[in-house]
Amino acid sequence: MILQRYIGLSVARGWLLVMLVLGAIFGLISFTQELDHAGQHYNALAVARYTLLTLPNQLVNLAPVVALLGSIVALSSLDRYNELTIVSCTGFSPSQLLTTLALPTLLFMAGLWACMEYITPQLQQSAGQERQRLRHGSFGWLPDGGVWSTDGQSYIHLTIMSEDNVPGGISLFEFDESNQLIRALRARTAIVENDRTWIFQAVREKVLIDGQLQTRSYDALKIANLWSRDELPTLTLPVESMNLSLLYKYSEYRATNGQPIEEYMHAFWQRLLMPLTVCAMVLLGAAISGNITAGRDRSLGISIGIGAVIGILFYLGAQIMFSLGQLLQWNIPLVAVLPALITLAVGLLLLRRLRW
Repeated sequence: MILQRYIGLSVARGWLLVMLVLGAIFGLISFTQELDHAGQHYNALAVARYTLLTLPNQLVNLAPVVALLGSIVALSSLDRYNELTIVSCTGFSPSQLLTTLALPTLLFMAGLWACMEYITPQLQQSAGQERQRLRHGSFGWLPDGGVWSTDGQSYIHLTIMSEDNVPGGISLFEFDESNQLIRALRARTAIVENDRTWIFQAVREKVLIDGQLQTRSYDALKIANLWSRDELPTLTLPVESMNLSLLYKYSEYRATNGQPIEEYMHAFWQRLLMPLTVCAMVLLGAAISGNITAGRDRSLGISIGIGAVIGILFYLGAQIMFSLGQLLQWNIPLVAVLPALITLAVGLLLLRRLRW
């Protein structure tokens, strides 16, 4: 029990050390890049706050690399001072080593899921809202050129949303059964009522009458069956600011409105299965650095270098795989789990050659 606790704590310290190092590096890079957008109200202090609030989300995305490098650092350090050799001499088997690593890995996976659902998206959202308010005021442009919705023959487009969730820059188009435009209107803002009815403000409308488009203006105009109050906050969120449950619900909402969902479903499955990738990376790290004779064969720096190269190759390979999956329309859950399966297979193969 003492050996299990000692090895488990050593690996956890290795993860924490790598996380702090990567956090310092990526935080500094993000801070210097964000300084280019600083202005009168969005000053260096605000940039630092934005960087600190968004850094946890970056570290979550780096969790597989943290798991790999942290495991290599911890086990290579133990092997460097022949501690793994002593552990092996006590009859501690490789299967016991994997069992020892299982508990901290499971805690790491559970913490990762909790962060992706309850912590990092909220911090990212808060940072984005504060950044938007300081740089552009109360109104902000929606991401990806705005949001579209349709109910069959009608299409509505929003381009602006205030911090109080007041929609603006609204366009609405209606078509007949022959797909001919019969009505188009633009509104500056809208008041959203509880029954999904919107009261458009400062409206300019064009209606097809006897083959001619006639223009009308209204101070206010009611349009029924649009977004509800509860749905409006999700329209302003980029993908990285959505937690797992919101990503899934928003994908379903877009699907019912005939809008593309691939980006959101890829993000959902990639995050949902990321803890499994972390588990595979811990296994791979143990296979790389758990050899009890490795300390005489190579230095700690070489082991870390091997881990860094594998981490970079994993990241590039995963991005290529996700892009190919979207391009070729592969099964989204399969594309998301494939990097973890490949890493797991490589780790198991190396474990079979483990010198213990």
